[in-house]
Formats: sequence, C-alpha cells, structure tokens
Amino acid sequence: MRFDQYHISEDIKRNLDKLGFKRPTDIQYKAIPSILNGEDVLAIAQTGTGKTAAFAIPVIDKIHRFKTSSRSYGIKCIVLAPTRELAVQIGEVFKSLARHTRVEVFTLHGGVEQERQIIKIQDGIDVLIATPGRMFDLISQKVIKLASVSTLVLDEADHMLDLGFIEDIRYIKKMLVYRHQTLFFSATINDEIKKLAYSQVKSEAIRIQVSPEDRVSKNVSHFVMFVEQDDKRFFLDRFLKDHPDDKVIVFVRTKVRAERVVKAMGRVGIDVVSIHGDKDQAERAGVMRSFRSGESRVLVATDVSARGIDVPDVTFVVNYDLPEKAENYVHRVGRTGRGINKGEAISFCSPEEKPLLEAVEEFITKPVDVIHVDKDGYAEITRTPEKAAQELLDLVAEQEAWLSGKGKRSKKKK
Repeated sequence: MRFDQYHISEDIKRNLDKLGFKRPTDIQYKAIPSILNGEDVLAIAQTGTGKTAAFAIPVIDKIHRFKTSSRSYGIKCIVLAPTRELAVQIGEVFKSLARHTRVEVFTLHGGVEQERQIIKIQDGIDVLIATPGRMFDLISQKVIKLASVSTLVLDEADHMLDLGFIEDIRYIKKMLVYRHQTLFFSATINDEIKKLAYSQVKSEAIRIQVSPEDRVSKNVSHFVMFVEQDDKRFFLDRFLKDHPDDKVIVFVRTKVRAERVVKAMGRVGIDVVSIHGDKDQAERAGVMRSFRSGESRVLVATDVSARGIDVPDVTFVVNYDLPEKAENYVHRVGRTGRGINKGEAISFCSPEEKPLLEAVEEFITKPVDVIHVDKDGYAEITRTPEKAAQELLDLVAEQEAWLSGKGKRSKKKK
C-alpha cells in the first residue's frame, strides 16, 4: 500500500511525497489505521523504522480535519519526550508533515528563556512536543491548559517510565477532561515497564510489536574488539584516521569521559565535538547543527543523548565504553543503519567490561562478531608518537631514579 492510497489529507500526502515517503514502513502500516480510529496503541519497533511518522501522520490528519470542520482553540495533542534532542527531532518531523495544513506545532523544552515560549503558546498551538520539566513549569503557571487535549503520546516510553515520570504521566491524564487517546512508542520495553504502560491505556488497547525476535535493525553489523581500557584512545585514533570521510558517533558512559575523549583526539589532530548534559541548550543545538551539516564528522555522546540523535548518514557507531544497561546498546546502535542505509557498530571491550558485553549479547539474542588483533598489530596501533614520547619520559625517569638510588648506595659503602 502506498501513502497516496491512505484516507488522509491531500496536503499531508504532498508533504510525504516531497519528503520521499512513498510506502509506509511496517510500524507505520500497522499503527496509522488504529490511531486514525481513535484506539490506544502500545507500539514497540526498532530504532530507525519510522516510529515518529507512525504517530505524527494520523495525529496531524485528525487535527487538520477537525479544525477544517469546526472552530476550535487550545492544545489537541501533547507529545512527551525524555530529552531535549529527541523533542527537537520529533518537532522537526511534525513541522515537515504539517506544512500547508491548519495544524500549528510547537516544541517546548528547558535550557532556553520561557518568555518567548509563553508568547508562542498563548498565540495558539495544536500540537505541543515537550520535555516534562519545562511543561510542568508552565502548567503550574497556568500558561499551558489541558482542557482541549484529546491525544497523549509518549515517545521512548520505556525511558520516560524508567526515569520515574509515571506519576507525572498519571497527573496529566487525570487533568485531561475529554476521553483521550494514549499512544506509547518505544524501541525496547521490559516486563516492569510494560505493566506500567498497560496501566495507562484502555483495556482494549492495540499492541503492535515489529520484529520482536530481533531487537536491532538488520541494517547494522556488529563487531567487538578486546582492548585494554587505557589503549582505547589509540584504537579510536586509528579508526577515525582510517575512515576520514565517514560520520561517526562515539558513545561513552559519562560526561567527564566524553570531554577526555575530545581532548585526546584533539591532541592527535582529529576535530571532535561532544554532546552531554553539562552543555547548555545553545551549545547542544550548535553541536548538532555542526554534525548534521558535516562541518564536524565525529560526535562524542553520552547515553542520555542517544535517543535524540537522528542523522541519516551516520556510517559508524563506536561504543568507546560498553553501556551499563544492555538496552541502551539498542538505542546507541540505532543511530546508524537508519531507513534503508547500512551501518556498523564497533565496540571496544576492556577486560573489566566483559560482563557488560555478555549482557548485550543476551539482550540482542545473538553474539557480536570479534575483530581479532594480533600482538604485532596491537603493538603497532598503541605505539603512537604520543605513547612513544611518554615511554621515553618514563624511561628517563626510571634511569634517573636508578642513578639516584645507586648514588645513595655508594655513599653508604663509603
């Protein structure tokens, strides 16, 4: 079935055509009719399979038709996202699909001044894409009114619920006056989160699960290299220099390690940018613009950012550190191999990280292919000018210590 055969607005069809969307993906094919019918939906599908459009298309169409037939004011749909980057990404999809329709879309998040956001909301919007913190600030200030909301969407629902937003979600749902539609979308979900999700949808909710036996896209190839923790920077240096024209996302566990990697690559002449929670919104937006445009080809990110990075031409994901939660591996590697594109995920595994690798393999239900590096190759990669200079300094220090000790012993003999 093609999008031009769907019973949706002609304006939306034209937008889809301009964006190159001819046929729906599996998740879109299964979710759009149920959402158009007003049913609650709990959908699980791999990252990069078009989940955002799966709910954006029917939500926009329903609001557009409603506004065409009657005068209506106020927010009709709230989309909650766990991170600013993901909220911005969802907002861009909604805006591109809502062009030339009557649907007004606005993205709300922290890190920027409230005044302009308040003015925009008061001017009148139909779809509000928001992170919970800023949204609740404006609800408490009575800027955001929920009386006309008929659809609540949670994107990356597992992360939202895992972060403890369940009480906030329950609070919002209690405030919704009309019988409303609830849509949960995620790439992964465990039994505990599933129970929480089911507690917030109607009993007859539609459950959609695409490729449940394979939690990662078939477009992504997976590899691991066993590397000592202190040698990872040398392997990353070699990898980036061997792939000078490719876009690469490097994932680390902490903000501190992200900046260490940036500095280490800077010392060997590789331009790298980073994104993490310590950067303000202007910095984060600037980093993403630079990476999307190709001005910067290497992005170092933490797991918090993993779900909000949607750059279609990322060739490689490098797990500089293996994730502490196995499901985060799925979200990391989902940044490559998006749509019809192919991608590769390379993990650096130190001896102490082997249990994390085993957890990842168990979670994705298949082994990760090992890239073997022989002793000579390992020595060649790690013997960089930086390391050679350090070895020379260490040798000089050892000789000085030895001479100093010898002098002391000679003195004693005398």
